[in-house]
Amino acid sequence: MSRLFGTDGVRGVFGEELTIDLAYNLGRYGSYLLAEGSHHPKIVIGMDTRESGKPLEQALVEGITSVGGEVLLAGVIPTPAIAVITRELGADAGIVISASHNPYQFNGIKFFDAQGYKLPDALEDQIEALINECAALDDITAKGSVSTIDHPETIYFDHITKGISKDLTGVKLVLDCANGASAAIAKDFFESIGAQVSVIGDQPDGQNINCGCGSTCLKTLQEMMADSDADLGLAFDGDADRCLAVDEKGQIIDGDAILNLIGRHMKSQGCLKKDTVVVTVMSNIGLDLALKEVGCKSIKTQVGDRYVLEEMRANDYNIGGEQSGHVILLDHNTTGDGMLTALYLATIIKNSPQKASELNALMTSYPQVLVNAKVANTKKHDYLGDAVIQDEIQKVESHFAGQGRVLIRPSGTEPLVRVMIEGNNQRELEKIAGNLASLIEERLV
Repeated sequence: MSRLFGTDGVRGVFGEELTIDLAYNLGRYGSYLLAEGSHHPKIVIGMDTRESGKPLEQALVEGITSVGGEVLLAGVIPTPAIAVITRELGADAGIVISASHNPYQFNGIKFFDAQGYKLPDALEDQIEALINECAALDDITAKGSVSTIDHPETIYFDHITKGISKDLTGVKLVLDCANGASAAIAKDFFESIGAQVSVIGDQPDGQNINCGCGSTCLKTLQEMMADSDADLGLAFDGDADRCLAVDEKGQIIDGDAILNLIGRHMKSQGCLKKDTVVVTVMSNIGLDLALKEVGCKSIKTQVGDRYVLEEMRANDYNIGGEQSGHVILLDHNTTGDGMLTALYLATIIKNSPQKASELNALMTSYPQVLVNAKVANTKKHDYLGDAVIQDEIQKVESHFAGQGRVLIRPSGTEPLVRVMIEGNNQRELEKIAGNLASLIEERLV
């Protein structure tokens, strides 16, 4: 049986993998454990704009209140805001209902602990064990309560602006809110600190989250930037824990380039701990070289922002992230934070004599091809034991010896095996990656 929790909570198609009953049990057993035996845990709940959010919220509320829990509803709000609000209000935990960058049919449930950190694997395993056992909690008789937080975004904004300039006067921004959690608040926030703002992806209807917009689809934002006089375009994903950018010429500033710019800035300000940026194995080799130019280095982890954060906490680093736009600025928040990243990047642009395109050019990316092989969730790891697949991987690695690299990994949130190849020849990379992905699909039917 596969593990219930993936790299980013419990996620699946609503009504299939992620059911109302499962949400109820996650609320019930999760709050019971997070309260460390207390019958009155305080839990903050927020969500993105998916149409399945409200029924999942109701199920979680019923589960939490069944063990005497106090629920504080934050409504539609970015994932990182829940980490902040949980901590600021002294709650026992926070819960986010979101499937992040996935299509609207998917949803997810993710827990934060009292300090705003994602739960460790061991605690997730305890929750899962109680669910699988249908454990009785007969000694609990207290009835819980539900209330709504007034203007929860204010708590979030007050926190992320601490230690960062609140003045973007004269900066022209285009925001793409992915029809998601930032849609109702991002424009007002950036205008409140002086930026001139245009916005797209701010009309959520429950089904259009991440649909042709946001950080997973930058085409519209690129076109707007190329045709406007804006200084910077900023794109969030559905729950706004990611941010990608577009320069004034319409060129993408991906997560690696953002980490390079913020890392360099922190180094220049003397606040980059150990002169190190934590990245994943998916990070482009160009980031390593760009950081080295200014006396910085990178440490690599397995894919997933939770593993980046684990490395940061274990060894006292204060910036890390992923090429996809998860950027963790641990001096300011405990999780990837799209709006915080956007604020930091826009502040760099405002205070630099160089345009965004010139700053973007400080890092040269090597060609990198990523192809997804579609396989069942139950077979995502079977490629490791398949002799034919492993033989082909060895052949590709030998072909690129010293001139590129191959990375095969199962997705932590989707029924996919990801094939990534990096090297100098784009056309060759596409052919080899496509062939390898096809082989994986054929062998793992």
